[in-house]
Amino acid sequence: MQLNNTENQSMIVQAVRDLVEREVRPNVMDWDEPQHFPKKLFTDHFGPAGMLGVFVPEEYGGAGLGYHEYVDTIVEVSRVCGSIGLSVAAHNSLCTGHINYFGNHEQKKKWLTKLATGEWLGAWALTEPNTGSDAMRMKCTAKKDGTDWILNGTKCWITHGISSDVIVAIVRTGELLDSKGMTAFVIERGTPGLKAGKKENKLGMRASETAEVIFEDCRVSEENILGKVGEGFQQAMKILDGGRISIAALSLGIAKGAFDASVKYAKEREQFGQPIANFQAISFKIADMATRIEASELLIRQVSDQKNRGEKVTKTGAMAKYFASEVCVQASNEAVQIFGGYGYTKDFPVEKFYRDSKLCTIGEGTSEIQKLVIGREILR
Repeated sequence: MQLNNTENQSMIVQAVRDLVEREVRPNVMDWDEPQHFPKKLFTDHFGPAGMLGVFVPEEYGGAGLGYHEYVDTIVEVSRVCGSIGLSVAAHNSLCTGHINYFGNHEQKKKWLTKLATGEWLGAWALTEPNTGSDAMRMKCTAKKDGTDWILNGTKCWITHGISSDVIVAIVRTGELLDSKGMTAFVIERGTPGLKAGKKENKLGMRASETAEVIFEDCRVSEENILGKVGEGFQQAMKILDGGRISIAALSLGIAKGAFDASVKYAKEREQFGQPIANFQAISFKIADMATRIEASELLIRQVSDQKNRGEKVTKTGAMAKYFASEVCVQASNEAVQIFGGYGYTKDFPVEKFYRDSKLCTIGEGTSEIQKLVIGREILR
């Protein structure tokens, strides 16, 4: 298992760090307060930098890198702004990832070349108002009409549900509760019947757009099906296996951001004539944060290594996501405590880390679902 960055990875980390410091950090709260999603950041900066097609082959305009480089990218963005890290992760691992893994050559050439370069932004639609973890009860349907399919229904909690240029949607084409009764379709923005719905007003991750996607007699060509009819659910489960690495990396980045801020503040803030870092109560918090963050990173490196080798990552991906997301919340909570009253204000960064962190224990499968997956894999 790779534990240390190669020279190439270190160069990528520094390049991403420099870009994020220049283009993201000065704008974090300006985007957070009004829930502004900065799409031009993605099209004008992240796309040209290769951050939107990290593991897409160079043949289709991507960087052609592996999961270690992908994790590094997400971590470096998220340690400054979790919202932007979430959007980078969703674009790469969900929409772009689904087409990359299950699309044919023509589909990849048509869509990946635009997604990987940042010309287009992607969204991935699985969740519905009444079906979160219980995806097999989805009510969004596609009915065949000649060589076309007619989609009807609503998807919710969709990252880039309004601003995306293309959406991969998993909808029901067969019977309810049939794991082979769902199919993945690619729908381009502007297709008649595709509409953006309500934008969610969220606690955290506010600069990452989350909205409904509505299909009303939306006609899609059979050529827009990824894989075969009926394979959508199995495809989605494989995509979520990789997606959990994304959320684990997102969690690690937020935790590192909260930790870095806490260490800096503890050294600078004085009480009773000395820096608060000298007090055991504070140093123990720092020690716990550091240990848990290191453990999270080891789990993430392990599953990234397995993913690069093409191994099954259902169990280890769930473990990494579960542990790292819980550590993220713990680290952000302790960061606020270390900052005291200042940590509760928007003048300091840790209150945003605290708000952003909670999504990590919910998105792409709650902590409870991760434990269910882990237990099932161990006991099967």
